Amino acid sequence: MREIKGKLIALGGGDDDGLLKLIHSELCSLNSHIEVITTATTEPEESGTAYKEAFEELGCSSVRFMHIDENHEADTADNIARIEKADVIFFTGGNQLRLAEFLGGTQLLGIMLKRYREEEIIISGTSAGAAVMSDCMIYDGYGHYSLIKGEMKTTAGFGFINNVYIDTHFAERGRFGRLAHAIAHDPGHIGIGLSEETGIMINEGNQVEVFGPGVVTIIDGSKMKFSNTRHVDDNEPIAVENLSMHLLVKGYRYCLKEHLFQPVETEQQV
Repeated sequence: MREIKGKLIALGGGDDDGLLKLIHSELCSLNSHIEVITTATTEPEESGTAYKEAFEELGCSSVRFMHIDENHEADTADNIARIEKADVIFFTGGNQLRLAEFLGGTQLLGIMLKRYREEEIIISGTSAGAAVMSDCMIYDGYGHYSLIKGEMKTTAGFGFINNVYIDTHFAERGRFGRLAHAIAHDPGHIGIGLSEETGIMINEGNQVEVFGPGVVTIIDGSKMKFSNTRHVDDNEPIAVENLSMHLLVKGYRYCLKEHLFQPVETEQQV
């Protein structure tokens, strides 16, 4: 399988100054084309303008935003031309179901996916814009209720990375239960829980590295021995044996394919 050339940069929500500075530091040129996708928000003009100004304050000179919804078609010639030359595609926060509804299955998303696999492009997002990046996403489930069958709900995401669930506002909104439930149900996936102001950069579609001051939670079901999630009735609590959990902070990485936790410096010391 060919190595993925693009980078995914995802933030768990909250203050996103660190995310924007990281994107800026990863750019080869300040003239790089940045496209902000405001579909997730119900205030696209305000959100798009704010991100455009924030990137411009960092010195980026080519920043535009596009809104795609029930009144603005995704697959216009102008949108396609812009996405075909973008160096950064950034998805704002809001409601990830809007992203799935208005971009899922479009030619525009297909172009993004192809470019991510084949070119050195940055795909980034915060909150809803981060949660939608994987092939499956959680969109509902609250606190301890999310450990009841039927309370945790998932749907298809964009598929920039497969066999992963990315959950956001993780510690702040008590979302451990719903991510654990998702992995207990789909143990071939790995759960990534992002705290606010904290995020991940995924290189080669595999190496997960942390940025920001907080903690990233990894839930791995590859060694799970038992789960009743596919057999228990709705409204009944779930049971699971032998889920693995890792707490990742800046300076460490998790390799998804190898199920490996390691310091970032490991390769540099060899």
